[in-house]
Amino acid sequence: MTDLYAQLGQALGPSGWWPADSKYEILVGAVLVQNTNWANVDRSLANLRETTGFAPDQLAALTQADWVPLIRPSGFYQNKSRALVGLFAWLAHWDFDLAFIGGFPPATLRAQLLALRGIGQETADAARLFVFDQPTFVADAYARRLFGFLGRPYATYQALAKVTQAVAGWSLHDAQEFHGLIDNFGKTVKTPADFAASPLAGGRLTPLRAPLA
Repeated sequence: MTDLYAQLGQALGPSGWWPADSKYEILVGAVLVQNTNWANVDRSLANLRETTGFAPDQLAALTQADWVPLIRPSGFYQNKSRALVGLFAWLAHWDFDLAFIGGFPPATLRAQLLALRGIGQETADAARLFVFDQPTFVADAYARRLFGFLGRPYATYQALAKVTQAVAGWSLHDAQEFHGLIDNFGKTVKTPADFAASPLAGGRLTPLRAPLA
């Protein structure tokens, strides 16, 4: 995978990921982007920026009824508002100390995030990577599509996550950059024809195996 990382970096340059001014904005965005596009999320984030400045205590003080009109542009606003209320109640329990939370063992933090309503594997891993500073691989749809183009298809999030655990040993910068490069690549390379015209055309990954339990 280090070769793939190097090839993407050479082809695309720095990823510039994640687009946000604070970790709390990243965290909210990771919830809101589920089942929608970033243009819609941007509208919701602008509403929240204007009303709360992404101050964590102000976000935690919002009721579900407060969240709904602010995040309505992102769709699924009832479910997402419930998720955000629960998420910020959990953060408040830890006094919004992101560094302290990031010091939890990775498996423990992941389990705590997944126990929260509306937080799935992709959102939990993105939060660990970009908010809590734990290197990990986010096996999102862009990543699964790229690995498929490279001859290693993985049908589910968990299937790809199992064979990319080595990224947890990378530096935080490299793990974040790898995710950003994969997503930037995936935004424009969507079909086999796109891939055939891309800088990675003809590339193949060696078999990836999950670590022994």
